[in-house]
Amino acid sequence: MAIKILCLHGQGTSGAIFKSQTSSIRSRLTDLNITYDFLDGPFPCAPAPGVDLFYPPPYQRYLEDSTLSSAEKALTWLHNYLAQNGPYDAILTFSQGCAVGAAALLVHQQSLQPQQPPLFKAAIFICGGIPIPILEKVGYHVSPAIKARDLRSREMLAQQADSRVLLERGAARWTGAAGDVLLGGLSTEEIRGEMMDGPVRIGIPTVHVYGAKDPRFGAGVWLSGVCEGGSKRRVFDHGGGHEIPRTEEVSATVAGLVRWVLKEGGVCS
Repeated sequence: MAIKILCLHGQGTSGAIFKSQTSSIRSRLTDLNITYDFLDGPFPCAPAPGVDLFYPPPYQRYLEDSTLSSAEKALTWLHNYLAQNGPYDAILTFSQGCAVGAAALLVHQQSLQPQQPPLFKAAIFICGGIPIPILEKVGYHVSPAIKARDLRSREMLAQQADSRVLLERGAARWTGAAGDVLLGGLSTEEIRGEMMDGPVRIGIPTVHVYGAKDPRFGAGVWLSGVCEGGSKRRVFDHGGGHEIPRTEEVSATVAGLVRWVLKEGGVCS
């Protein structure tokens, strides 16, 4: 059975870059009949910190800014693409790609009628998050404290991912200190619980991969909190920063989670 997966990259990269970044994971799934569609964001932008050291342009993004109108514009663009090129069985996403994919799933889930299928049958989110304006649109209460932490985490990510810091420190730039400051000793379950008061959840099986040293760690956990739990959700802390790890052990683990979520979603046996 052929499997179609839509792949959404992070801000300041591209579909081609995301294809390279996920090669170690995908190489462990070659026995499955998967077609990957690496979709470029519609808006040109500056490269993500450090990306230009390894990859040539173009560099793209899906969201122009953090406003509701920007998120809704991105969702309209994505729905138009799906109408022309879908359907897809699953999505594989990183960073801003997670934000767009999760927003589309959450808004669609809110509007579902009994006879309507979900946009996708399964989703994989790596170092993700979800736009706060979209959460509020579908009925979540997001406190000023959470909004402040979200903004500060973005600022800290920009500082730690700076190209100069990357050249000087490499993987050691991910200290984990940013997460400690932002989250104040909260456990993962406590962070996830901060997003449990919403009226709607993403109902398909999901995988959430995040890194404990990522300044955006809390955002990735929040995203897992707006998805159905129990047997429909699996999470994995890769232990690093805001990145797609390529070590043998982590790549094998993530590939195993991809297999699980595709099977759980009824995409493959």
